[in-house]
Parts: sequence; structure tokens; C-alpha cells
Amino acid sequence: MMQLPIFQVDAFADRVFAGNPAAVVPLPHWIDAGLMQAIAAENNLSETAFIVGEGDHWEIRWFTPSTEVDLCGHATLAAVWVIRHRLSQGVGTVRLESASGQLRVNVDEEERLVLDFPARPPVPGAAELRDALTDALGEEPEVVMTASDVLAVYRNPASVTGMNPDMTRLAGIEARGVIVTAPGDGNYDFISRFFGPRVGVPEDPVTGSAHCTLVPYWAKRLEVTRLRARQVSARGGELACRLVGDRVHIAGHATLYMSGVIDIPEVPVAAGGE
Repeated sequence: MMQLPIFQVDAFADRVFAGNPAAVVPLPHWIDAGLMQAIAAENNLSETAFIVGEGDHWEIRWFTPSTEVDLCGHATLAAVWVIRHRLSQGVGTVRLESASGQLRVNVDEEERLVLDFPARPPVPGAAELRDALTDALGEEPEVVMTASDVLAVYRNPASVTGMNPDMTRLAGIEARGVIVTAPGDGNYDFISRFFGPRVGVPEDPVTGSAHCTLVPYWAKRLEVTRLRARQVSARGGELACRLVGDRVHIAGHATLYMSGVIDIPEVPVAAGGE
């Protein structure tokens, strides 16, 4: 029997039952990717992060219940909370090697964890994509753009908060997910939601990686580099964002919900997790 520690952390929240819950599984070495996928499916959270390393140098991989993804913000925030509070207490900046290159996470003066992620600026989307989005989302967007995700921009915040998408139609759009966004109400520069039925996440409560696209878009549109954002899912979450050249800094709190042990059958170790 193999035993692995597991933590569940609410990311982008300063209290439990808010923000976006992620599972974090520290490993002594990489295990088979199929086993990591099975653990993520069993957890049934939008993301499970697996980490290998020590001190301030780690490797990280992220799995939804159905697939591995190349970048995830909230699960990275959760993983670094676990590193700093349970595995390497007192460490400063944490460096993580990932499928999206090296990521860095430090702590600001408000004790928030700050993700340093690559910017993914959107480019104009094709006309046929607008038609597909209108059918899936129920209202035609003002602007359609694409990056790793599809970005649909609306004039009215109520269009975003009241949206009830057709998940079957959304799953047919060839992208990791669909971001919908609109201007904020004064308390926030912009609001957003994220739908990812194609990767097994119908709606993600708070999506750090989506802000790698949202921040460049809104920074250019509003002519600012610092933005306050809110993801208006049922749980909701707040993100303090900054565009720094070709990087996006995303700050938020994280709170431990639970910790435990996974009991699984012994399996062969596969180098690199493959």
C-alpha cells in the first residue's frame, strides 16, 4: 500500500468555504501519470496539483478530473501555501518548474501569495467563433478574442453574472475553456467567469490562469497596469492583478480546509510521471 499526503486548500480566499478549492499532493518522486489522473478524478475538484521538490525549488503538474493542463493559478497558489506552511516553513520566494516554464511565487506586504505567470494576450477571434459562442452563451458578445482560452467580452456586467450557458455547446468549442468578462462596478475593474466543460470543469470558481489573458486585455483597454478583479461564480473570489511586461502578477490569499492521507495500491514509478 502506498500512502501519500493530501491537502485541500481554498485559494483566492481568506476563509474556508470561499474561493476555489484545490487538492495538493506532495510526492517523493513522480508517479505514473495515469495514477495522478485517477487521484484527480477521485478528488473531483477542478484541479489537483502534484509537486516534487524541497526548499524553494519544486516541480508542479496540474490535473482536472479528466485531463492534465499546462497552467493553473489557484492550484499553484494552494501548492505554495502547502510548501510554505507545511513542507518548507520559512521559505521565501518559491520557484516551480512547469509545462509553462518557471513560475515564481512570493509574499507581498499584505501577506498575500503573488503568482508570477506568463501573460497570454488575446488576439481577435474568427467570425464563426462568435456565432458558436452566441449559441452556447445565449447572448452575442461585444468582442471575441482567443489565447489559450476563448475570451468573450460583454458591455453589461449583468450579462456575465446572469449567464446560464449550454455546456454541451460550450464543450464543442475547441479551446481549453471560455472566459466571459465585463467591466466592473467601481469596486472592481472587471468581472469574469470561466467555463471549461471540455476539460471536465463546467464552471471553475476562481481561475488564476484565465487572468493571464484577462489582465493584458483589460490593462490595454483601461490604460492601467494594476487591476482589481472579481470572479463572480457562486463561491466567488478576488484577485489583485498587475501587468509587468510579458508577465502577470496575481495576488490572493489561501486557507487550509483539510489534510489527510491517500491509501492506494503500490504501483511502479515512471520517470517524469509518464
